[in-house]
Amino acid sequence: MSFYSVDMRVLRSFISVVETGSVTETARRLGRTQPAITLQMKRLEELTGRVLFKPESRRPVLTSEGEIVLSYSRAILKMHDELQARLSSADLEGHVVLGTPDLYAAYLLPSILALFRQAYPRIQVELRCSLSTPLLGLVQRGQVDIALVTRMPGFSGGEVVRQEQLIWVEAEGQDVHLEEPVPLALLPPGNIYRDYAIEGLERAGRRWRIACVSESIGGLQAAVFAGMAVSVVCKSALVHGMRQIGIHEYFPPLPKVDLLLYRASGPATSAAMALHDYLARFLGSVEELPMPPIRGAVPVLDLASSTLPSSPGRRVRPAA
Repeated sequence: MSFYSVDMRVLRSFISVVETGSVTETARRLGRTQPAITLQMKRLEELTGRVLFKPESRRPVLTSEGEIVLSYSRAILKMHDELQARLSSADLEGHVVLGTPDLYAAYLLPSILALFRQAYPRIQVELRCSLSTPLLGLVQRGQVDIALVTRMPGFSGGEVVRQEQLIWVEAEGQDVHLEEPVPLALLPPGNIYRDYAIEGLERAGRRWRIACVSESIGGLQAAVFAGMAVSVVCKSALVHGMRQIGIHEYFPPLPKVDLLLYRASGPATSAAMALHDYLARFLGSVEELPMPPIRGAVPVLDLASSTLPSSPGRRVRPAA
C-alpha cells in the first residue's frame, strides 16, 4: 500500500503519541477516542509496511524505522502547514480578539503572534489580558473570539494545546525559601497556581504567609526580585534574576497544568479560524520558534500590583 495516501491527521496523531508517550493523552489533546488513535497508528504501519513501535514496550517506544518515519513525518507536516497557511493568508483580513493571562501573553505568544502577523498581515489581533476564569466567561458570551487559558476546576471543553510545568522561584542570591513562615507572592484566590502552591506547602508541613497578591505577572516578579517572597510560575516565565527552587531544598514538587484553547460559539470568521488554527499548531513548539527582537527588553515589573501582607497562614478556598 502506498505511503503517499497517508492522511495528515494520522501524521499529527503519530507525532503526538511519540511526544506525549501516551495514546490516551494524544486522544485527549486531539479530541479523539483512544481506539481511534490506536487505529490510526495501525493504519500508519500498514501504509509504511514497517513496524514503528516496539511491541514489547508498555509505552510507545519507536523502532529504528519508526524514528525515520518520525523525522519525515515532522518535515512533511511542517511543509504542509506552511503551504496551507501561505495559500490561505494572501487575501484574508479581519479583526480578532484574543484573550489570555498576561503571563502567557508575555512568555508564550510573542514569537507566534509575530509569525502570524507575517503570514496574515491584514488580520488585526486585539490582545486582551485577564485571568483564566473571567476570560472563559468572555469567550462563552462571545466578547472574546479566542481564549488561551489555564485549565481550572470546573472548566469543560476547550482543546489542550500545551502543558506547562509549574516551578517555585525566588530571586538569585536570595534565601527567602528558608524563612519561616515562607512568604508567598501569588495570584488571587480561585487560581490553580495559587492552590497548588498552598496545598503543596501544607502537605510538606511548611508554614506560609501571603506577602503579595497580584493578578499580573509583573506584580509577582516585583515581589520576587525585591527578595520579598517566593512565587510559583510556569517554567516558561523563568527569567534572568530568578532561580528555580529545587525539591532538595524542602519545597514540594509541583504538577504540570493544561493550557486550553477556546473559540467563541457560533459561526467563526475566517480571521478567527486562522488565528485559532495557528495557535493550536504552534503552541506546542514555542521553544523552537524564532523570538522577535525586542529593543531594550527588561523583566516586566509592576510595583503597583503588589499589596500589603495578609494574615499568616490564612487560607482562602477557591470561589469556583
